[in-house]
Amino acid sequence: MEGASSIIMLVVLFAVFYFMLIRPENKRKKQAQAMRDSLKKGDTITTIGGIVGKIVTVKPDTIVIETSDDRVRMELTKWAVSTTGVQSSDTQTSKKKDEEKKDEVKETEEIPEKPADEPAAPAEEEKKD
Repeated sequence: MEGASSIIMLVVLFAVFYFMLIRPENKRKKQAQAMRDSLKKGDTITTIGGIVGKIVTVKPDTIVIETSDDRVRMELTKWAVSTTGVQSSDTQTSKKKDEEKKDEVKETEEIPEKPADEPAAPAEEEKKD
């Protein structure tokens, strides 16, 4: 009985491992490959290195993108494509929102300015006990 229960536990552990780790990873790989296979001329892409560009030519294993209005062209392998569209991180988006909020607060608050001929108040020194 002791051997059978340990074999059952190993089978259960492998099943959990498969459904929690292996299967979702294979699903992500298939989605990424499908996205790379569906690339077409005119799509905007972001590479895994963070380069953003518009696809000019699609070849079986590579693509050619334009990265700016100066018509700078780069040839990349398809596996280097991270996403279609411009990818932005949440931290950049939240920083921009925070800056916009600060600008709004600055516009609504009126901070009185000190006249130039008035000296600045001296800083109080901390008293040591």
